[in-house]
Amino acid sequence: MKTTLKTLVAALILTVSVTTINASEAVKSSFAVTELTESKLNLESWMIDIANFDLKKSDATSSSVVEIAVSNPDFSVLVEAVTKADLAGALSAEGPFTVFAPTNEAFNALFKQLGVSGIKDLSKEQLIPILTYHVVAGKVMSTDLSNSSVATLNGKKIKVDLTDGVKINDSNVVKADISGTNGVVHVIDKVLIPN
Repeated sequence: MKTTLKTLVAALILTVSVTTINASEAVKSSFAVTELTESKLNLESWMIDIANFDLKKSDATSSSVVEIAVSNPDFSVLVEAVTKADLAGALSAEGPFTVFAPTNEAFNALFKQLGVSGIKDLSKEQLIPILTYHVVAGKVMSTDLSNSSVATLNGKKIKVDLTDGVKINDSNVVKADISGTNGVVHVIDKVLIPN
């Protein structure tokens, strides 16, 4: 049942992201995806299931960075944000991209800090600079990282610190090197906020 629901949510999100539809259909589809996502989230704990990040090599390398996120239940809030910000198409392009992907738990901590209940309380204009701050041009594997600052698609830099594990600003990388057809995803435990 959980796998079927994940597949259904992934299919609906990809359909809404990729298909050209008129405005009224988009609103109806968005509500359906949101309702399904919220129902799914109510059934699962907020704890990170590290097994979700252990994709089979063949699955990961045949998927774009967006498809990797869509296929993982711990990224459902990120997928909702990317969809609302109209960035799914851009992040499905050839790239390559390096995406520092916050988990649902990371987004929930941010929502609590901001005093909002979820993505629905944030506008597209608020989401775009935050989401593009999580993306770096090029495919940067963990072995390529060094203590430095790196420019993001937002135009602002993130700080990479390898002193004690791998930190991006004040977020920890909890899983690295999920490779896809157009880049790589590194899982982080805190949403990065541009200064």
